Amino acid sequence: MNISTGKGRVPLIAVVAIMSISAIVSLPGLAVSPILSDLDALFPDAHRLEVEMLESLPSLMIIPFMLLAGRWSVRMSKMRLLVIGTSIFLISGVWCILSRTLVELIVASSLIGVGAGIIIPLSTGIIVDYFTGDSRVKMLGISSAVNNLTLVLATLAVGYLADANWHLAFAVYLLPAVTLMLIPALRRTPPTPEPDGGAQHRQTTLNRGVIMGLMLFYFAITYCSLVVTYNTSYIVTAAHLDKELSGTVISIFFLAIMAPGFVLNVIIRKLGRWVNMWSLMTMGAGLAVMALPNPSAVSLCVGALLAGAGYGVMQPIIYDKAATNAPPHLATWALAIVMAINYLAILLAPFIIDAFGVLFDDNAPTFAFLTNALITIVIAFAAVLFAPHSRVLGSDD
Repeated sequence: MNISTGKGRVPLIAVVAIMSISAIVSLPGLAVSPILSDLDALFPDAHRLEVEMLESLPSLMIIPFMLLAGRWSVRMSKMRLLVIGTSIFLISGVWCILSRTLVELIVASSLIGVGAGIIIPLSTGIIVDYFTGDSRVKMLGISSAVNNLTLVLATLAVGYLADANWHLAFAVYLLPAVTLMLIPALRRTPPTPEPDGGAQHRQTTLNRGVIMGLMLFYFAITYCSLVVTYNTSYIVTAAHLDKELSGTVISIFFLAIMAPGFVLNVIIRKLGRWVNMWSLMTMGAGLAVMALPNPSAVSLCVGALLAGAGYGVMQPIIYDKAATNAPPHLATWALAIVMAINYLAILLAPFIIDAFGVLFDDNAPTFAFLTNALITIVIAFAAVLFAPHSRVLGSDD
């Protein structure tokens, strides 16, 4: 069975190999989360700094190595980079399983950040190499869906594995072995060059203005959406709801991010240049619903569904615009720059949320949701004004 790429056809096994890359990039840090609350019992002599490093150091390692991988991709084979990054990830995952001390876990997890940092820009860069036009947008949407579906399933698996034995939680880090086994399928099917009439050929170098705009836009929507993952538990506790509800709401949020990826082309055809505006309004409405006084389980779930769906439409569109505003040989570099902003937002979001609370002297659990809903809606109104002639907020045509 062959799959259309917009510039030819490739075997299904090659597409599966590409999607396997998308599946593993969401894994770093995942296995650590279930054992964070048990670290004092697992490692009674651990220092607070070590615990903080276990949480933050892997994410910090991802950002510089994403940028390095983007630069290396200009001169190095992407397949070679993929093998290097995936091998580092897999070996470090095995080391995590075998670790007996917190220091070993910190070092191994940091190396996973190195491997993931190399892989992440390639997960979209390789899609850009193989696909073009509507086929590219469709595959970027599916890639985003696979990424978030893996995140949800792996989170469930890690929870069960950690209950049995904390070492087993790191078994999810063995998934890169599947990608390594599938890489030969990509080597046997090299990508067809971008057609002369393709959108990327209108660029001779990076369109710095658009790339900068995409970075700011991506940072803003990622920051605004992250309040769901960081602050839902506070709302649930303050409203005296079942504590397990927060996990359900966050899972719905990630599933909602995943869902639009499977029908992204249909959504773009229906909404056209206004796709970001409607997505921002949907996301803002979802955050506003979660900020309502006296929240219920239903309102929180509906809000998370709307917020996730809005974000899930915009994310792959941003990746497509980053690629089409760079010539083919610089597309992965452009993607690395834009995607690094996502991880910067993840690192800074808790501090920004706290800063708004201090600035307005309001620490109510719903305040962060209301603030981020207002920011999102303001950006939506900006999209109304600028979408007709903006490659960032409107059409890239």
